[in-house]
Amino acid sequence: MIIDTLAVGPIMANCYILGCEETGLAAVIDPGDEPERILDAVTRNGLKVTAILNTHGHFDHVGANASLKAATGAAIMIHALDAPMLADLATAGRMFGLRVENSPPPDRLLSDGDRIAVGNLSLEVIHTPGHTPGGVAFHTDGAVFVGDTLFAGSIGRTDLPGGDFDTLIGSIHTRLFPLDDAVQVYPGHMGPTTIGREKRHNPFVGRA
Repeated sequence: MIIDTLAVGPIMANCYILGCEETGLAAVIDPGDEPERILDAVTRNGLKVTAILNTHGHFDHVGANASLKAATGAAIMIHALDAPMLADLATAGRMFGLRVENSPPPDRLLSDGDRIAVGNLSLEVIHTPGHTPGGVAFHTDGAVFVGDTLFAGSIGRTDLPGGDFDTLIGSIHTRLFPLDDAVQVYPGHMGPTTIGREKRHNPFVGRA
């Protein structure tokens, strides 16, 4: 399994390139900005993108959807509850003084428990609302990509439209913390962590 991480855009959101070494097929998770850098990394790793996976609909995680789809033809996938956000990225970006391109509509609407094949890799969709209503994590062997639900020593903000603190904490405890302690957590910002480390040391989540 290949995991290449790029912090993209002015908000430095993590974009992950997840590749299957056996088949050379890949997913791009949260292409928020700088599509040229993302495509260069795909080429450097010798991969072909077949899926564009959005953990949630905020512009800093989906702003390069359009460019990536135009360049690769890959299918855009997002949870149904966050899908409407893709058509209004330009407005959301302007609120932060940024120019953002609206995304094409999703090719596949995701639900909790869905499976996504990336070559020989299989990703499970875990619905983790709280940061946004349609936030999801993508879980595969030994790794989970959590968007802005959980960070190393912190949690996602809940003061934006659709956010809810109690729902977020519930998602962390009931959807993420049941994963094995050794699972590597790849968040939407900052560096990676593990499920076990966050259970023991994250000051925002209470006792696991």
